[in-house]
Amino acid sequence: MLSFVFSFVFLIPLCFLSQGWWLVHSLFFVLSFSFFFVFPYFMGWGSLGNVFGCDNISYGLILLSLWICVLMIMASESILRSVYYPGLFMFFVVVLVLMLICTFSSINLFSFYLFFESSLIPTVFIILGWGYQPERLQAGIYLLFYTLLASLPMLVGVFYVYDVLCSTSFFLLFGVGFLNGFLYFCLIFAFLVSMPMFLVHLWLPSAHVEAPVSGSMILAGVLLKLGGYGLLRVSPVLLNFFSLGFIWVSVGLVGGFLVSLICMRQTDLKSLIAYSSVAHMGIVIGGIMTMNYWGVCGSFTLMIAHGLCSSGLFCLANISYERLSSRSLLIGRGMLSLMPSMSFWWFVLSACNMAAPPSLNLLGEFSLFNSLVSWSWVSMFFIMLLSFFSAAYTLYLFSYSQHGLYYSGVYSCSLGYSREFLLLFLHWFPLNLFIVSGDFIMIWL
Repeated sequence: MLSFVFSFVFLIPLCFLSQGWWLVHSLFFVLSFSFFFVFPYFMGWGSLGNVFGCDNISYGLILLSLWICVLMIMASESILRSVYYPGLFMFFVVVLVLMLICTFSSINLFSFYLFFESSLIPTVFIILGWGYQPERLQAGIYLLFYTLLASLPMLVGVFYVYDVLCSTSFFLLFGVGFLNGFLYFCLIFAFLVSMPMFLVHLWLPSAHVEAPVSGSMILAGVLLKLGGYGLLRVSPVLLNFFSLGFIWVSVGLVGGFLVSLICMRQTDLKSLIAYSSVAHMGIVIGGIMTMNYWGVCGSFTLMIAHGLCSSGLFCLANISYERLSSRSLLIGRGMLSLMPSMSFWWFVLSACNMAAPPSLNLLGEFSLFNSLVSWSWVSMFFIMLLSFFSAAYTLYLFSYSQHGLYYSGVYSCSLGYSREFLLLFLHWFPLNLFIVSGDFIMIWL
């Protein structure tokens, strides 16, 4: 793992070269593909050292981080075209990737906490520096306050674990039987806010709406997965408080249903996609908290699938925004008449968002539904509502944005560049390819 960390450290000086944008982008691609070859084919930890280690969960999420960051650079070509501090932007992207690799490959609870919080810093700088409206300052403060205030109790929990075990290694958490309910809450609340769970989700729509396309992609694609990854890592602690799991499963499922209803009355394109992320993460929280095999595998699969799918939808929203200078569904309607070739990509990514076959979302949702129904048959009612309204708001998104009369104020509109089509293909292709090798995702335990 350390070799990849050093590779990205050496990319930092290249960011500030006059022609360094596409050079760094190409090297990102090379490093992403070379990371394929360190896949841990055995079921356990590999690349293990004193600080870093990698198992199948870490590997999948690091690969997702690298892939989304490659696509982020490709989507942010307008920053290079307008010469709006492209070197500084690339610097923040490389630092963010470094923080994410260190977070996902930490084998120590304290170093995980440290890198988990550090990954917020470049994200906030990207939102504040390259966001669209003056309200981005408020969105950045929202993001920081929600996540940092929730993380302070976690720090107390980490120190308590260290005080008792004299170590914060993930491997020793399996012997933890001493935590009380308060410390259990301290350890997991930061992850629930980061996912985010319904009731503590208000920072997410504002952050997405104000963020540039790169900020939205990394936020939806990877940073929401930090919470799920943290819950999977502290799962030995969750097992000791299995009886409290019904609280989080209930909030996840009921909250997901309520957020689906909120999606049905959104007129802002990015806000609708952001709220749909909250609904999907509600099912993931429910699956993890059931603490069974189907739930853990399904939540991991859906996190990977949702990272690619929601990132692609934010790219499409940005492609419309660059033409129309508006995120409103009322102004952005009838795009089928203006950009017919882009409507195909709207359709396939919307289909993936509602878990149509052969997308990876379908595999993840089936596993999670299995898990939740085996945990309690009462959850079947909310699962039906969630599935129905998930399809309903996705159809609402597609039909309102593509069908109808286009806005009369639009006088010219380019059909789409090859860069944009390649960008969307690179989101969609792995999303539908990985279902062929679903065994790697489903039997990592």
